[in-house]
Amino acid sequence: MSAQRVFRCFKYMERAGDKITGAAGPLFVFLAWVLLSLGAVSFFNVIQPTLRLPYISTPICVLIAVNLFGHYYYACTVPPGFITDPPLHPKNNILWAKKRKTARNIALTGVRWSDDVAITKATYTKCKRCGEMRPERAHHCRICNRCVLKYDHHCPVWINGCIGLHNERHFILFMLYLIISAWTFTICGWPHVLDALGWDDHTGDAWKHWSPSITFLLTYILAAVLGFAVTIMAGWHFWTVSNGETSVEAQDHDVYRRVAKGRGEDFVNSYDLGKLKNLQLFFNIGKTGYPLYTLLFPFRCEPYTDGRAWARRPGYERHSGLRAGEELTDDDEE
Repeated sequence: MSAQRVFRCFKYMERAGDKITGAAGPLFVFLAWVLLSLGAVSFFNVIQPTLRLPYISTPICVLIAVNLFGHYYYACTVPPGFITDPPLHPKNNILWAKKRKTARNIALTGVRWSDDVAITKATYTKCKRCGEMRPERAHHCRICNRCVLKYDHHCPVWINGCIGLHNERHFILFMLYLIISAWTFTICGWPHVLDALGWDDHTGDAWKHWSPSITFLLTYILAAVLGFAVTIMAGWHFWTVSNGETSVEAQDHDVYRRVAKGRGEDFVNSYDLGKLKNLQLFFNIGKTGYPLYTLLFPFRCEPYTDGRAWARRPGYERHSGLRAGEELTDDDEE
């Protein structure tokens, strides 16, 4: 059997897997909502009443839960930014955060400069799959069959959709608050695990919570597993964000570095403005964006760009060490 046939076989298997997960996506999201809700109920019924300083710990726990569910809802429901969608305009209601006064009249399009960042228009290429003209950093999702602005990845299990320009902030913050929730449940819930198993001789009482002990134990195991797994996954995403990359770009840039090194050159990511500035631009906080407190509440926030102009390193109009025609594109359909 030739290598090409083996490659095509794996491609067909991959496409079949995409169709299966795509069809089951709504079920996965429903189960996620059920499990998150079950965890919240177990926490506030069993663990929260035993925490010290209830007048302080209770509001903090409620705020974490509101952020967890709020950002998850937005990550699932906010369109990622398909290139054919109309521009996103913020609404004047309590769900949308207010920008700093110095940033409220800054346009999201065109070319603009500030004291520490220059934003220039993106270059366009034609997608080989859908035929649409798309700006740089946009990619075609083979599951959604559409091009997405600043495409990061397609999440078939948690989100049942793409992570892109308009919902990536909510996705990252959802993972952050899921980590906080999972580790809080795991650490603070350990004494109650002993109680649920009947191993705590100090209480002398039977399980006294209306949430069944078996439900609490299963939720505890799930929280511990998610705490480890999501911490690793979120760590990877925060690392790519701090490098001015998406998940797709991180893989592409590794290839570009090898190609440039083979020529005796160095690859330089023109979107990388330094870790702190990259994080500020991603969350759109600072003097040209939103106040820092918007990270503590599940507000809707605009990205710093409309996906058709990008902040670049001073003196760079494109990546260094990468020549025209060497850019990686979406795999051609077989």
